[in-house]
Amino acid sequence: MNSIDLNGKCAVVTGAARGIGYAIADRMLESGAQVAIWDRELSEMDKASEQLSIKGQILRVPVDVADPKSVDKARENTFSAFGKVDILVNNAGVAGDNATVWETDVKEWRRVLDIDLTGVFLCCRAIAPGMINAGYGRIVNIASIAGKEGNPNAAHYSAAKAGVIALTKSLGKELVETGVLCNCVTPAVIETPILGQVTDAHKEYMISKIPLGRMGASEEVAALVSWLSSEDCSFSTGAVFDISGGRATY
Repeated sequence: MNSIDLNGKCAVVTGAARGIGYAIADRMLESGAQVAIWDRELSEMDKASEQLSIKGQILRVPVDVADPKSVDKARENTFSAFGKVDILVNNAGVAGDNATVWETDVKEWRRVLDIDLTGVFLCCRAIAPGMINAGYGRIVNIASIAGKEGNPNAAHYSAAKAGVIALTKSLGKELVETGVLCNCVTPAVIETPILGQVTDAHKEYMISKIPLGRMGASEEVAALVSWLSSEDCSFSTGAVFDISGGRATY
């Protein structure tokens, strides 16, 4: 494994109790960072914290990313413990139910948008000012190939991830003179527990679109995110990084 230098950096990774978020936290700890796990799955977060603490300093922070007050409290708890946040990775999200637009329940639409898009906005809104004051920061948002192409029977998820891409571009432009960079990644289907929320037919559809013919691994996403979170990433902001096995190259 090639080295990525995050020594002395303090990171927040949302949705880090499992899946891609867990892999990102793990890779960042191996790279020398201190990591605050922001998650709402308390039992899963306890298990993740116990496992990850072997590799470095972990802070367990319960949070609902769709709730502004909860996000503000998580920020205060993190700053109280670490004194700063150098890296924010917005990974928390849900897939939602598979249905056509006309069959999608309004409450389900709003739930997915609240977590997958508004949650990213709230976390950026809470953390960015501290980075601006420090004159340094890295924000990485986990979007999706669905945000580029629009997956059928997943309009809420696709719309939310398209919003994350646009939010990243807007925030990247707003931060250009601050020393804070904001980028996003667009994975295709990655082998994680979130796949339990979608049908086998939907998984087969997603894999059929990937020229490499397989799902991605969480560790592959974690490697890209860790580099984007490092000082080595110094000339990219408001950018969208593809990690889709060749499905999209634009």
